[in-house]
Amino acid sequence: MPKVLVIEDDGNINELITFNLAENGYEPISAHDGVQGLALALSERPDLILLDIMLPGKNGIDVCRELRETHRSKIPVIMLTAKGEEIDKVLGLEFGADDYITKPFSVRELMARIKAVLRRSESQAEGEGAAPDAGRTIAIGDLEIDTERREVRVHGQPVELAFKEFELLKALAEAQGRVVTREFLLDTVWGFDYYGETRTVDVHVRYLRRKLGPAGDRIQTVRGVGYKLQ
Repeated sequence: MPKVLVIEDDGNINELITFNLAENGYEPISAHDGVQGLALALSERPDLILLDIMLPGKNGIDVCRELRETHRSKIPVIMLTAKGEEIDKVLGLEFGADDYITKPFSVRELMARIKAVLRRSESQAEGEGAAPDAGRTIAIGDLEIDTERREVRVHGQPVELAFKEFELLKALAEAQGRVVTREFLLDTVWGFDYYGETRTVDVHVRYLRRKLGPAGDRIQTVRGVGYKLQ
C-alpha cells in the first residue's frame, strides 16, 4: 500500500485529502506545518508527498528545496497551490517538484495525478536498478549528452541537470532535429497523459536553457506545437 504524506495546514482540505487517499487504497500520513512535514518526510519515507506552498513554520518551497538539495531525497512531490500564479509553479518545479495542482481541484484529478506520478517514480526506480544498457554520447556542436552516465557537457565542461531536465534534453536530442510536441514530452518525460495545461514542459525548458548557457539557444520553440533541438 503506497504511503502518501499530506502537508497541508487547512484542516478541512487535509481531512478531505487523507480520507480520499484511504478510500483509494493509499496509506495517508498528515502534517499541518512545514517543519513537521519535513520531519515526517525524512522519518516515514513516504512514496509520495502532497505539499502545500503556503504553510506555517516553513513554506512548501523551502521544504521541497531542503528535501532535494540538503537531503538528496528522490521522493516524488506534488505541489498544492491556491494562488494559481506562475511564480508558485515555477519555483516549485525549479526546486524539484514533480507536478503541481491548483486549488480548487477535483478529487478525481488529484487521484489521477497521484497515480501517474507514482507510476513514473516506479519506472525510474526500476530503470536505476537495472543493468546499464550500451550507452552512447550524442554530440550536437559543443553540446555532449552521455546517455549511459547521464552526463551533459558544454565545451567540455560538465553541466549539472535535474533528472527531468536530463530526460527532456535526451528526448529532444534523440528526435534528431525533428519537432517534438509538448504532449509527447509530457508522456515521455513525466510518463503520463497530463490532465492540465502543458505549462510544465515550458517551465522545464526555460530552466534547461538557462543551465546550458549559450548552448541552450539550440532548443528552439515551435509556436503552437512544441520544441526542437538544432
